[in-house]
Amino acid sequence: MNSNDTYDLSWDEWDELQRPAAETTDFDGVVDAALSRRGFLTGVVAYGSGAAVMGAGLLSGTSAQAQTASRFAFSPIAAQTDFTVHVPDGYNWQPLAKWGEPLFSDAEPLSQETGVSVGSSDRVFGENTDGMEAFVVDGRQVIAVNHEYVNTKANLPHTGGEVQSADDVLTLQNMQGVTVMEIAESADGWAIVKDSDLNRRITQNTPMTVAGPAAGHPLLQTEADPAGATVLGTMNNCGAGKTPWGTYLTCEENFNGYFGSTDPEFTAPDDYARYGIGMEGRYAYEKFDARFDTSKNPNEPHRFGYIVEIDPADPSSTPIKHTALGRFKHENAAAVLAPDGRVVVYLGDDERGEFLYKFVSANAYTPGGPTSALLDEGQLYAAKFSTDLTGEWVALTPEATGMDEAEIAIFTRQAASKVGATTMDRPEWVAVNPVAVEAYCALTNNKNRGVKPNAGGDDTAANGPNPRDENNYGQIVRWYPSNDDHAADTFAWDLYVMAGNPTVHEGAYGGSANVNEGNLFNSPDGMQFDSTGMLWIQTDGDDDNEGDFAGMGNNQMLAGDPATGQIERFLTGPNGSEVTGLTWSADKRTMFVGIQHPAAPFPDGEGMLPRSSIIAVKRDDNERVG
Repeated sequence: MNSNDTYDLSWDEWDELQRPAAETTDFDGVVDAALSRRGFLTGVVAYGSGAAVMGAGLLSGTSAQAQTASRFAFSPIAAQTDFTVHVPDGYNWQPLAKWGEPLFSDAEPLSQETGVSVGSSDRVFGENTDGMEAFVVDGRQVIAVNHEYVNTKANLPHTGGEVQSADDVLTLQNMQGVTVMEIAESADGWAIVKDSDLNRRITQNTPMTVAGPAAGHPLLQTEADPAGATVLGTMNNCGAGKTPWGTYLTCEENFNGYFGSTDPEFTAPDDYARYGIGMEGRYAYEKFDARFDTSKNPNEPHRFGYIVEIDPADPSSTPIKHTALGRFKHENAAAVLAPDGRVVVYLGDDERGEFLYKFVSANAYTPGGPTSALLDEGQLYAAKFSTDLTGEWVALTPEATGMDEAEIAIFTRQAASKVGATTMDRPEWVAVNPVAVEAYCALTNNKNRGVKPNAGGDDTAANGPNPRDENNYGQIVRWYPSNDDHAADTFAWDLYVMAGNPTVHEGAYGGSANVNEGNLFNSPDGMQFDSTGMLWIQTDGDDDNEGDFAGMGNNQMLAGDPATGQIERFLTGPNGSEVTGLTWSADKRTMFVGIQHPAAPFPDGEGMLPRSSIIAVKRDDNERVG
């Protein structure tokens, strides 16, 4: 890369540079097309406003309903545009962990002039916190948290953000991946337990076992690993999940951006295009680490884009890449048990026009029984939505795709295209309601909807759950598995919310009826249910607070009531940040929230480096927050 500015683009923007958009359609025509479907949209959203509990048509009465039976334990806050975190009256927050904070006493503290030293870069809390889950291990509280990517201007301040050496590359590689850390609460608040024997950093160089149908396949074999069975590292770890047996699932998303070629004459394999693997990596790894040079190691990219299982209770355990769950830009992994005990994992592929997936294990989970094969043996499905508010999960089998099981695991996008799965508006987090048999997926946005096909050539015309062309606001789709069984092949669906701006637009781009001037937001991304069945929605969108986004302010976290459709703003992040990742302490009295890529001066003050952080949010009266 020749420009520091390129390092600081979002991954979405970086991907667009690799694959520029075609000429867009005439805007007036797009709006007319969307409005012509307004009757359909109204029906979908009204149906979805509370159908699981009270039937269709509830949203028009949401405000009155909320006044008499609100489940919101806070007063909603206004949008903000400043450089700190805001929570409602009666709540407070403080940092739990900040990028560069030592996990071990031998780690050097972060320097404002040079950042984190290469020698300590795998001994400190990593950069750009994302998905996380909390665990209790022998009575101790542990958090496993992803570190999605790096911001070189902050992380390499001594070079002005330029990657100039192998040490720079190693530093960046070590600041990404996963942190597992013990935490404890004292009179001074929550903090990392330094030197805990449970503390661990998992980086882009940590050895991992490959399991499932792609293990050992020739496309995963390299000179360093001729068996195709052991991969070094995990990367671009975005959302997360937790298994019923208490392990952590970390999800490899934009892995394509780490690879490039030092040979300008290199001819890339045909499959690279579908996954966005280009000739130049985002961080220049290929110039200093031959493993990321595709002209020397063309199979290395095939070894990323998977779900990785980590045991937070065993620091000596080897992480496992589960290829049966498919290879794509994984956002998160929402695991739930079917009535017969089989494990169901919902999976979103976070790219415009890609697909929503589900994995169902072949065997049932038995508490205390063996779990080693549960995520390696089973069936992967892709979702197909119909406009009559029904849908089906289409099995990605050799018979349906013309591909063998290993090829399906490695080239999952191509397999889903072959069965005609529904192209979606960037499927991000999936959340499963713990008190009702229903699941939700955040479809964050898609400016290419109705403009151009996806990278596989699939049609991206507006469709049922993705009803707006040039969709810059996003929506949340909800589905109800047939027979209250998450393993079922069919489902009913509706839209829980369509984000929009009714202060700027009428009709489809104004959003659904549960969006109003007081709760404006765009680009729903992270989602988690609390133990009471309230849905927490985190955003990663446009925070310029102008034009189509006027009144939305910074990215934020909102709470939604699935029964009524009511949505209220709970937290706002500092300007420039994404609010992402959410979990709770064992007693549910503390909520841990991730603040990714904040603009300076968060959280240390003027003149300090911006530091991605986890914050701890509590009620002043120390009652439950989840």
